[in-house]
Amino acid sequence: MNKVKLPLKLLTIALASSMAMPTMALADTYHPQAEQLDLLWKVIDHNIGENKFLGSLTITNNGSEALGESGWSLYYSSVRPPASVLPLDSEDGNLAREEIAAQNLVLKNADVSKSGDYFVLEPVAGFEPIHPGESREIFITAQYWQMLKNDSPSGFHISFNGDVPRAVSVDVKMDPSDLKQTRQSIHDTMPVQTPLLRFDENTTATMDLALENRVVPQLQSAQDKDGAFLTLLGWMGAINAPDSLNKEALYLQSALQDLIVGEFPINSGQADTANLITLKLNPSLDTDSDGTPDNEGYRIEIDPFDGIVIEGKDASGVFYGIQTLRQLIPQDVYKASVVGNKMQHAVLPAMSALDAPRFEYRGMMLDVARNFQSKETVLKLIDLLAYYKINKFEINIANDEGWRIEIPGIPELTEFGSKRGFDTEETTMLHTFMGSSNEFQSGDGIEGKPSNVVEANNGVVPEFQGFEIAQQNYLGKGWGYYTVEDFKEILKYAADRHIDVILEYDFPAHARAAIKAMEYRYNKYKDSDLVEANRYRLIDPQDESQFYTPQFYTDNLVNPSLPGTYEFLNKVISETKAMYDAVPDAEVTRLHGGGDELPHLGPNEWWAKSPAIQANPETAGKTDAELFDYFFVKWANIIRQNGFQMASWGDVLTHNGTGNADYGEIFPIFWNNVWGWGNEHQSYVFANQGYKVVLSHATNLYFDLAYNKHPDEIGYHWAGYTDTKKTFEYRPFNIYANGKTDKLGNAVPWNPVWVHLSEEGKSNVSGLQGQLFAENAKSPEIMEYLVFPKLLGVAERAWVTDMPVEDQPDVNGKTAMDRAWDVFSNTLGKHALAKLEYIQPVDTYNQIGEEVGVNYRIPLPGAVIESGKLTINTRFPGLQNQYSLDEGKTWIPYYGSVDVSHTANVKTRSVTHSGRSSRVESVQQ
Repeated sequence: MNKVKLPLKLLTIALASSMAMPTMALADTYHPQAEQLDLLWKVIDHNIGENKFLGSLTITNNGSEALGESGWSLYYSSVRPPASVLPLDSEDGNLAREEIAAQNLVLKNADVSKSGDYFVLEPVAGFEPIHPGESREIFITAQYWQMLKNDSPSGFHISFNGDVPRAVSVDVKMDPSDLKQTRQSIHDTMPVQTPLLRFDENTTATMDLALENRVVPQLQSAQDKDGAFLTLLGWMGAINAPDSLNKEALYLQSALQDLIVGEFPINSGQADTANLITLKLNPSLDTDSDGTPDNEGYRIEIDPFDGIVIEGKDASGVFYGIQTLRQLIPQDVYKASVVGNKMQHAVLPAMSALDAPRFEYRGMMLDVARNFQSKETVLKLIDLLAYYKINKFEINIANDEGWRIEIPGIPELTEFGSKRGFDTEETTMLHTFMGSSNEFQSGDGIEGKPSNVVEANNGVVPEFQGFEIAQQNYLGKGWGYYTVEDFKEILKYAADRHIDVILEYDFPAHARAAIKAMEYRYNKYKDSDLVEANRYRLIDPQDESQFYTPQFYTDNLVNPSLPGTYEFLNKVISETKAMYDAVPDAEVTRLHGGGDELPHLGPNEWWAKSPAIQANPETAGKTDAELFDYFFVKWANIIRQNGFQMASWGDVLTHNGTGNADYGEIFPIFWNNVWGWGNEHQSYVFANQGYKVVLSHATNLYFDLAYNKHPDEIGYHWAGYTDTKKTFEYRPFNIYANGKTDKLGNAVPWNPVWVHLSEEGKSNVSGLQGQLFAENAKSPEIMEYLVFPKLLGVAERAWVTDMPVEDQPDVNGKTAMDRAWDVFSNTLGKHALAKLEYIQPVDTYNQIGEEVGVNYRIPLPGAVIESGKLTINTRFPGLQNQYSLDEGKTWIPYYGSVDVSHTANVKTRSVTHSGRSSRVESVQQ
């Protein structure tokens, strides 16, 4: 370590200052600027014990002053908390505190509440200053494990002598080949992705596709007309529709105008028959000939002479027929609509098809509480959901980390609860979470942040095809909310696309943003109007109950004994209902009341030490489980009395309450089927009992799980890894067939307590829902990367009635599901993904602005070098593979095995129809 002396001029100033102020140490006066510090986080070893690992933070001082022995505080967020914050009776906590103390440092919770993922590192007596030009590696034992770079600490900012903190840039290093870094424990057999592993996995050959397989989800039945086709001429095209389908006609008109030159007038009376698109209703439409009309079903006819007819059992069916027509338009028409000049026509296959959905509930949930997404981003996503015939859109609108909707009469929810930043006492906003506050904008109390995403990404324009260091350097919207008018616009936009919007207000846990906002409100009014101060108060300030949630919160449960709790909830739901009522086409269906993830550390910890509980005759003497039942009955009634159906997480039924309460009619969503946790079968138990359940099983339907195990992938991995194939292969009526391996790659044994769905239970499965929790969805591009193309697999399983029959492998070693995947992967590679390159939202009323394309994940190719010959294959036939022999300076299209024996380093990538590329990876010789 080099010792660098202070420059003479600075030393003179320092001595003069110390003479003028003899009580102030030099370290309190002089320090490097925040931007002169560099930070590097590394994973070192997961083999130090159960549920913990060793990492290190290297501080490099590039300034001209020392980072002194005192007077500085380095703040950061981490989803892997330092073990030093564990309770005093924790052996791991004591060892970690000894470890950090031996380095003359202290590492503790940064906020007064000691709640969440916010921590601070500070020097103590004996800390040796880090002089200019020096680096110091600080060893930190953290809880759990870090498999991916986005698990690392983020959002660093340093404060000197209590001044306003300034941002400090961090970088992250992980070696994919080092088992100590990438193996969770000695039981972890899940391999890190490599080109060779992908090569072995990519067994799908290119194939010709039947007409029904050129659309996602695939058509129930389709028949072409002897190879005939219709040339839809834009300048002659027109639409006929009854008044009852005017909304659908306007949508179709806008969609066609985006793609083809032409006005496509509606009911003009002057249409050429071959270029006429007719929309009509047939309430008796029976697509599967079982004698019963099929809700949301449709028939589409494309004829060279008679034009196009879309007939729906209902307006939804007509709308889904329109989506099929949109997908049948060739990809070159899509490309020309945004690159060059729009085409004058589109050539469509002459065909006849019948189609209808398997499940009535085909959903996706987007979390905007943890990292906010703008109204425009949400509208674009809604349009994409409609393209794939998804009909339910749930928004996790309020959670521990943020409240994202305006509620008239309670402005504090958004004045306070929609903001986070450097406020350790949380007097004006929530403290920062997940390293994101007000992104690159001011107002959050942190100065010197990057000014844009490129600066946050060390000057490199991000490609958003995997981890970017900007994710750890303030990317992410911790601020933001939807106004009443914004939300009504979202409702109308969704209703026009036959999508029901379902809000989730999660109580009694996951309520920290609401709780803190109401404490802010209490402090606002307590000295002037005590009644108003307490009107919506959600906690008992005298409550000394102690708990610790999975997200490290100690204060996120509302108190079930307080009148303010129920007055608050009723106000929120009644104002929400008023927003729905203001949009005539918006369906008032379900409202999700949460009920999940109350901590289970032991009995009677949630409210056991609340004086308010004992003072209320209705709650006095009740156990925690009884109090949960008491709360949830009242909460469900509030939701129903305001006109909504009550949806909840499956946790409400499986373990939170006593099991004896009557909550009334509720619609549970089951997420917890993590193999080995013991709850894999619970959705089937309650479906068999008569509950109308929605399946959102984490192992296959959680979009926020990383695609695979590699440090440069984005996402989480607590339930394993989930790619497009896992969403496609999901078996709603036999989830046990999905459980081949657990999250560590080990075989899943049969559990004798597991139950199968009865025939009645099958009828009680309402449908499926893909989920995106947003801890890592720190930009619209990352959100799209995590959702697409996984969503297409969910759409397929939710819509298509015929599931591949479980059978024995054929002579090629492939089961029926394997063969179905081969078809689907060809559908994606040859048709669906190319259109996503150029797709535009059908923005009938100009609500979004110009948006082109989707940042779907481009799969890395598989590759192997044998005897000096490079062979490449792909996940989705139709994507182009390329290789480079000069460190990526030039790229060569791959057409077949090529000699690379003369090259030390071969790199490969996949390239899309528009020229975007996957991440680049080297192939081992």
